[in-house]
Amino acid sequence: MTNLLELYTKLVGLVLLGFFLGRKLPATVPTRLGHFLFWVGVPLSIVAFLYKTDLSGQIWIAPAIAYLAIFLGAFLAWIIIKLQALITKTNLEQQTQGSFLLAAMVGNTGYLGYPVTLAVVGTKYFAWALFYDLLGTTLGAYGLGVALAARFSGSIHDFGQITRAIIINPALWSFGIGLLLRQIAIPTPIEFGLEKFAWAAVALSLLLIGMRLSKLNSWHSLPQTVMSLGIKMLLVPLILGLTLRFFGLTGAPAQVIILQMAMPPAFATLVLAETFNLDRHLTVTALAVGLILLLITLPLWLWLFSLR
Repeated sequence: MTNLLELYTKLVGLVLLGFFLGRKLPATVPTRLGHFLFWVGVPLSIVAFLYKTDLSGQIWIAPAIAYLAIFLGAFLAWIIIKLQALITKTNLEQQTQGSFLLAAMVGNTGYLGYPVTLAVVGTKYFAWALFYDLLGTTLGAYGLGVALAARFSGSIHDFGQITRAIIINPALWSFGIGLLLRQIAIPTPIEFGLEKFAWAAVALSLLLIGMRLSKLNSWHSLPQTVMSLGIKMLLVPLILGLTLRFFGLTGAPAQVIILQMAMPPAFATLVLAETFNLDRHLTVTALAVGLILLLITLPLWLWLFSLR
């Protein structure tokens, strides 16, 4: 509990600092910071985290379950969008639909999932969290997520453009580079610098959330936020968590998977919203409310699935 309180103190502190900076800095800074994270920060972070991790063991099932969580979240979100259109006789704007889908399907399994897993479960099964994130969430966010963001941005309409948006995505390239670099002995100063840069990117992501929060002048996206978070943080982990035994997962590995599934929307959703001009209000509101909701849901999952 002490470790979790320390973790949340740091998260809240960085978001509040970003909120203050957002009030003082020019309005163009958050957009430029989002582009920097997409093209530089996230890719180098993937390389750094991948290089130092133990990938031994039978952990191939972790990304498979991550994909199930992503597709289940997207499917439930799509149903909600269609039901809302039938009931209200109006359709959400394309940009809002894109942000709604991303918030319901892509979890923060890296920047939040890693420290939460380490604080609750420990280091022995950390590779399960890494595979869930890098081979599951990361590829889902910067693969399928980029495709959806490009499709709902309103600026890309044909399959060829969407395919190119995925191919040139730097996060996917950095994952391959990270795997190759694992075969090479990187000089200690470079390795040290990569690690520090990776954690600096984590801090910048939290600052970006605070900056975007400072620009919010209304909470009109709150209804869509509540629905997307209900899918991402309640329905998906509950449905798939109850089926983990059918995948042969029990004990600590199952605990790690449940914790990863229960994470709030990923910071990647904000990077994608910034890059592809989606509904930033909905995205930032989902991130902010999701971080607060995590304080409530995490003890719930620990109790419900007897995580100790």
